[in-house]
Amino acid sequence: MKTKSTRKNKVNVVTLGCSKNTFDSEIMMAQLKANSFDVGHERNEESEIVIINTCGFIDNAKQESIDTILQYVDAKQQGLVDKVYVTGCLSERYRSDLEHEIPEVDAYFGTRELPRLLKTLKADYKYELVGERLLTTPNHFAYFKIAEGCDRPCSFCAIPLMRGQHVSTPMDQLITNATQLAKQGVKELLLIAQDLTYYGLDIYKKRNLAELVDKLSDIEGIEWIRLHYAFPAGFPMDVLDVMRDRSNICNYLDIPLQHGSTAMLKAMRRGITREKTEELIDAIRQKVPGIALRTTLIAGFPGETEQDFEEMMGFVERSRFDRLGIFTYSHEENTHAFSMTDDVLDAVKQQRADAVMELQSGISYELNQAKIGNTYKTLFDRVEGDYFIGRTEFDSPEVDNEVRVKRTPSLYVPLGSFSQVKITSADHYDLYGDIL
Repeated sequence: MKTKSTRKNKVNVVTLGCSKNTFDSEIMMAQLKANSFDVGHERNEESEIVIINTCGFIDNAKQESIDTILQYVDAKQQGLVDKVYVTGCLSERYRSDLEHEIPEVDAYFGTRELPRLLKTLKADYKYELVGERLLTTPNHFAYFKIAEGCDRPCSFCAIPLMRGQHVSTPMDQLITNATQLAKQGVKELLLIAQDLTYYGLDIYKKRNLAELVDKLSDIEGIEWIRLHYAFPAGFPMDVLDVMRDRSNICNYLDIPLQHGSTAMLKAMRRGITREKTEELIDAIRQKVPGIALRTTLIAGFPGETEQDFEEMMGFVERSRFDRLGIFTYSHEENTHAFSMTDDVLDAVKQQRADAVMELQSGISYELNQAKIGNTYKTLFDRVEGDYFIGRTEFDSPEVDNEVRVKRTPSLYVPLGSFSQVKITSADHYDLYGDIL
């Protein structure tokens, strides 16, 4: 085993959960580096300190966070690390329980306690670094959080318990941060928040997402801007005008809809009906022809009947989403839905989720087959086996389709670059093509 001196001031940051946690870890890492720590992200070599940024969203995510904490506690007991700290959503939500159940962790911190975490490490919070990050993504794209927290009353969701109320980041600060990222070589901004569409209501007294996106699109070097996590009720349609008119705003929208049954949407407290949702989808597609829509659904919400499920299946079939994911319902304490009876069997939840994904797989296959012969601007992220792996403007990293170009001795594709790719074949979730 290495001596302690070989890993002095080495910090390993481990990130679990969503892209918002990734963003938070990158901010934390910049602060640690400014305090002269040797900080890395999910590094394999031994470190003096491990900081685990946890997720507490649903059961599977919570279990993954707990397993990771236990893994590093075991490493600490073996003398492989000296200190283990836990932060993020799970720690925010269950701190007292965690302190009791896993006391071997040196300290627990909530989602807004970065200054306290730094103080524990005898480091200072550098206010002049606000917005600066150490990217954990490839250097050519970055998640870009424009607001924290959520004011929505969704009955199934524990995020407001962990992240607090909605707080928009001032626009001038976001423009400064995005300009700095562009100077560092970032070409794609993936806008994230618990709800993008609420942006500006708290500080500007109006929905201001359209103006923000318009100003971001003026930044030199930013070639793609992608919108994630839009709420359907009260959707600001003026955002679509900007998307249509500005070439560097991707024709892409991630809009979690959660269900396709009006009865379930009412029980979920989503503030919209299936009929209104379908009208919104039609309006979005009319405003931005060819837009790719990604959505997320929930199977097995309390009281979901076979009729509700069939209504959701019909909704998916008619809507023909470009991208779709589905969760099985997780009964989360302290949410409004926790007062309901979790009456759909786990096996039934999974069967319904599988049926939706089987339907979506067929839709995705048909949509991809229609792309054969077309040419798309493609951003290349990585090399994997015999292929260069890229994405079109219709695809976000990790969750969406990929474009695969066969490697040959004579073909060199610099990662982080754009190329025109002609699609020659396709399967359910991948496109294959040749660089022109």
